[in-house]
Amino acid sequence: MNPEVLFKPFNHPKLSLANRVVMAPMTRQFAPDGIPDENVEEYYRKRAEGGVGLIITEGTTVPHNAASSAVRIPSFHGKALDGWKKVVDAVHGAGGKIAPQLWHVGGIRKPGEGPHPDYPSSTPSGLLGPGKKVLDPLSVAEIDDLIAAYTKAAVDAVALGFDSLELHGAHGYLIDNFFWEGTNQRDDKYGGSLEKRTRFAVDILNSIRAEIGDDFPIILRFSQWKQQDFESKLAQTPEQLQQFLDPLSEAGVDIFHCSTRRFWEPEFDGSNLNLAGWVKQLTGKPTISVGSVSLNEEFIATYSGGSAEVASIDELIARMGDDEFDLIAVGRALIANPDWAAKVKAEQMSSLKPFSKELLGELV
Repeated sequence: MNPEVLFKPFNHPKLSLANRVVMAPMTRQFAPDGIPDENVEEYYRKRAEGGVGLIITEGTTVPHNAASSAVRIPSFHGKALDGWKKVVDAVHGAGGKIAPQLWHVGGIRKPGEGPHPDYPSSTPSGLLGPGKKVLDPLSVAEIDDLIAAYTKAAVDAVALGFDSLELHGAHGYLIDNFFWEGTNQRDDKYGGSLEKRTRFAVDILNSIRAEIGDDFPIILRFSQWKQQDFESKLAQTPEQLQQFLDPLSEAGVDIFHCSTRRFWEPEFDGSNLNLAGWVKQLTGKPTISVGSVSLNEEFIATYSGGSAEVASIDELIARMGDDEFDLIAVGRALIANPDWAAKVKAEQMSSLKPFSKELLGELV
């Protein structure tokens, strides 16, 4: 099928992109002492040169002592900001656009991990997963500090010249710890119903908007599944999904990045729409879909490792042609092929290289 639909411009009042291809955020731990160096700069520049419309960086941690679980995960504060400025300039110089993914790992962080090993990890109710209490619940004062950390990072993103920012609210990390009933058993304003469990993210969004205004585009990444439970769902029905989305949309999310493990899987019974398709329908806002783009079944069965041969993107093209979602995030295929977008546009799928887990340990 003709891939032309992937390369139509994306025109949003706050964000214009040359095409619909997004580089998915992928943590690789190549930042010495949390500072992105010239190798990281080159890594992102190559993807911009290769034709990606928008690069979303790997998770980069907000200024909070429990935000990171490893010293080589990039930070988004202090000396690391100078490194990110060079990354921004390199991507812009190659004709691309870029957004940082602002991240706090929350309850996923094990005791003693990260650059501040003696600092306690953060999770709303002290739960790593359902029934797994390992920490003390966050106090409201601590929550206020976390909101301030996200806000500071957002202000710095604007100052550095990024084109957008993404809040990482997926996969069982801090914001998602508040979303998920399995890790949020609070009985104050931050807990309770699905709608109330969005309050932490809503307060972050409101705080950021108060500082940076309404014109800068904000992306929110969320997922139904969690690292702690691949089968978990925040919303069991479209009606519940609407209850979840409405407060976030009203608080200032411009684009929803809907993380699924396989983009072609329907989200709810009775419809072929995937999660991004449902979110677009329910909010009227643009969505990014993601999940095993151009990877074969063997890889996605293991998800976190193994190898993958190149797979057809015919269904992706068909779904985008039907306007199910607006943008598609490509992950591991872009690790193996920095010029994935250019090759797909030229209809050179046969020249794409397969993905191998060994590439996760290399800067390519």
